[in-house]
Amino acid sequence: MPDPQYKIGYQKGYDQGFEEGENSVERGLPGWFGTFADMMTLLFAFFVLLAAISTIDPVKLQEMADSTGKSLGSKIKKDNAVQMEGEYEKLNNLLDVKKALKKVVERMENKLQAKGQAIKPPIDITTSPKGVTVNIKGDYAFESGKAVMRPELKNLLIDEIIPTIKASPFMIEIAGHTDSDPLPSNLRKIYPSNWELSAARGASVVRELINQDIKAKRLIAAGYGDWSPRGLDSLRFADPNTITRKTVLKYNTNIQQKERNRRIQVTFLRPSHHSAKTYTN
Repeated sequence: MPDPQYKIGYQKGYDQGFEEGENSVERGLPGWFGTFADMMTLLFAFFVLLAAISTIDPVKLQEMADSTGKSLGSKIKKDNAVQMEGEYEKLNNLLDVKKALKKVVERMENKLQAKGQAIKPPIDITTSPKGVTVNIKGDYAFESGKAVMRPELKNLLIDEIIPTIKASPFMIEIAGHTDSDPLPSNLRKIYPSNWELSAARGASVVRELINQDIKAKRLIAAGYGDWSPRGLDSLRFADPNTITRKTVLKYNTNIQQKERNRRIQVTFLRPSHHSAKTYTN
């Protein structure tokens, strides 16, 4: 039989050792765990940010970067790219292009006000993940059912838009858009549908730009028919197969919508689509 005194001594030693061990450990989580948790939180936030900006408007990203004094956004560095097409102030990023085009709109507004005309200019500027776009009213640019430019559009191109194109190194897409109204039967002999009419209008503007010494390799002629009405860009993340004729007609329900949908778009494409080397070599 074990000595009772031994058992008592063993128990006291055990209790004392347990108490000392307990006191030697800090209560709560270990110090490194807090640092680890902070790091994981920051990593999570970082990847959420990456996902959020994966389809961000590059011009808005540039504006945010400039507001913090950083050089981010859509820049192309190409020596002498501007001098190759004329002496203009360089516009090396899409934010500069947007600012220059906004000044164009302001000049047009001032001219209209000076004439006492309380109407808006026939153009407006928008940005998207695709780039910076000049939207030109179709009724200002072309006669109904025709792809021959009005003199007003030609003057606008020569006086305002072409200098901006020449001052920048970006690829340019010229896209025609129509409303959802079908063409009259007499016009279908020339343009079977709005697809052909919109593409012809885009090509007509491209020809004029080439005539004004814009390099042909920089230009893209496109026609979207009536399938890209204004407002449908909010559905750009949707599966294209889900956009039906009913969807398009939803954005062509009144005269005002149809007037906005008839347009020519001149888009300065973001650099991720194209490289300056493609057309400046």
